[in-house]
Amino acid sequence: MNDYILLLPVFLPMAGALAAYAAGRKNKTARDYLADAVGGAEFVLCAVLLALVGNGRVFSLSLPGICGRGLSFKLDGFRALYALIAALMWLMTTVFSREYLAHYRNRNRYYLFTLLTCGATAGVFLSNDFFTTFIFFEIMSFTSYVMVVQDEKPAAMRAGTTYLAVAVIGGMVMLMGLFLMEYRLGTLAFDRLHSAVEALEDRSCLYLPGALILFGFGAKAGMFPLHIWLPKAHPVAPAPASALLSGILTKAGIFGVLVLTARVFLRDALWGRVILALGVVTMVLGAVLAVFSIDLKRTLACSSMSQIGFILVGVGMQGLLGEENALAVWGTGLHMVNHSLIKLVLFMCAGVVYMNTHALDLNKIRGWGRNKPLLNVCFLMGALGIAGVPLWNGYVSKTLLHESIVEYSELLARTGSPVGLYRAVEWLFLLSGGLTAAYMTKLYVAIFVEKPPKPVEKKPYMNWQSALAITIPALALPVMGLFPTPVMGGAARLMQGFMNGESPAHAVAWFSLANLKGALISLGIGAAVYFLVIRTVLMRREADGGKVYVDRWPAWLDLENLLYRPFIEKLLPFLGALVCRVLDNLTDWSVALLNHTLLRRKPIPPRVDADFEPGDYTPAVRRSYTLQRIAGSVSYSLLLFGLGFCAAMGFLILILLTK
Repeated sequence: MNDYILLLPVFLPMAGALAAYAAGRKNKTARDYLADAVGGAEFVLCAVLLALVGNGRVFSLSLPGICGRGLSFKLDGFRALYALIAALMWLMTTVFSREYLAHYRNRNRYYLFTLLTCGATAGVFLSNDFFTTFIFFEIMSFTSYVMVVQDEKPAAMRAGTTYLAVAVIGGMVMLMGLFLMEYRLGTLAFDRLHSAVEALEDRSCLYLPGALILFGFGAKAGMFPLHIWLPKAHPVAPAPASALLSGILTKAGIFGVLVLTARVFLRDALWGRVILALGVVTMVLGAVLAVFSIDLKRTLACSSMSQIGFILVGVGMQGLLGEENALAVWGTGLHMVNHSLIKLVLFMCAGVVYMNTHALDLNKIRGWGRNKPLLNVCFLMGALGIAGVPLWNGYVSKTLLHESIVEYSELLARTGSPVGLYRAVEWLFLLSGGLTAAYMTKLYVAIFVEKPPKPVEKKPYMNWQSALAITIPALALPVMGLFPTPVMGGAARLMQGFMNGESPAHAVAWFSLANLKGALISLGIGAAVYFLVIRTVLMRREADGGKVYVDRWPAWLDLENLLYRPFIEKLLPFLGALVCRVLDNLTDWSVALLNHTLLRRKPIPPRVDADFEPGDYTPAVRRSYTLQRIAGSVSYSLLLFGLGFCAAMGFLILILLTK
């Protein structure tokens, strides 16, 4: 089969986006079904490609000259599996969007940009060099911005500004890192990065470009301290968009972190410690924020931040464990997959709640899910999965990540090295798992167990297409957990080569007492936090004897409002204006100094201002003095430079066109 087939997962959704937009101008129903068809075709195509890769076929394609430097694509097990997961998520959310967006404005625009984002995301996962990754990464960032601001309400526009600012700043910092990386290594191709690193005598020169590239990818992944867009964008975006932002776009950021870790900093302990530290902070902080939140989608957004932290812990452990990183490699890859599918289910369930109640506050939606068995079961599958309950998929990946931390602690103990720090990391891991169980219990009890403040009207709450879109991925979660060896083990083996990992030396005893112990400790912590903190400290008893949820997180403790916005909106413009004014005046001062010393010109008469007497200067003299000051200013010089530059560029373009 021709390797040009790699272009189809990228450009089929983009072509479908334009076709759906054109169809929507004439017929909204035709547009909806066309968008579904594009999503279905993408899923079937990716499934076929995964089957071919599973049989040993590797696809590779280079397109020289495109975008100046050429584009490069490759399809191996990891890329094929994640392309399939992305396609599944787009198919399910597109089907769900038909009902969810039925009363929205600008649906044509939504379908256009969500399908463009689908193609760009596929381009990221199929890329085989950092330049190609960067091109599609930036396209993905700009097209997904429209999904965030779909409502066009003030909160959505503000969240969109934050999202776009993080994306743009992250992209520019990443680009600087790529320039430095290519300067040091002479290549940005994934397949040649490791050999280029091996040829370096001093590898410490790679830490600066690595940190800059990590900044860009970490911003999209939601890594602390660049996580600020996650809690803001998810609550205001439509639920299908939130599922994609959380479940798949964050993994595009993780994709870049994995390339850095597995190709540039392979088995680098220092790099591993940095990623581990960032992962632990992200994991714990996200879980704490979710425990305090009383907004359904904000809680799920903070949960996404925490689960990204779990994944980064696995990436960090890969660097620390070196050649014995099999458990960390498997845990990282499988938790990526699990989080994508779980958040697909949970955000669409949240979408069902919102499109019926038009509320997300737990006090307003409490009890709404009672007597809705299908929605109850689907949400419960996602909650049990993300909490790491045995027999569900999240337990499998969290167990592998936990065991990788334990394994490294044991390796240190055998060599006589101090292990206290990594014992603390293990307990923070278990604590974060417990907090996950606590906030998911809070959501489930609030929506499906507690009594509603007023009777809930009995009526159909979702059509059969939406029900199917939620039920299919929800049923996959326990299946993956019940059969970990064939399902999860098979997926891990597909992905391990991309991360330069091997299969574990021995078969994993998924449900051994040692592995169950970690899950039970986390669930015990979760029960304690729920009953001792959430049901007491984070709830308030009303006059009628009932309890309501209270958001006790300090309003001022918001990193965006506390640090980032004041810096960007106030301090940065002030410093920029100050520097420009100093430079402008410095030139004038330099000219005046030269006039009084080396050139010895006659001093210019005093500046004409509002205090002059009418008879002091004639109009001609005043105009002359004004022109002298304009001609000697930096602004005038820059203006002339710009005009000259434009003229020169126009001349060159004219020459090229006439050749």
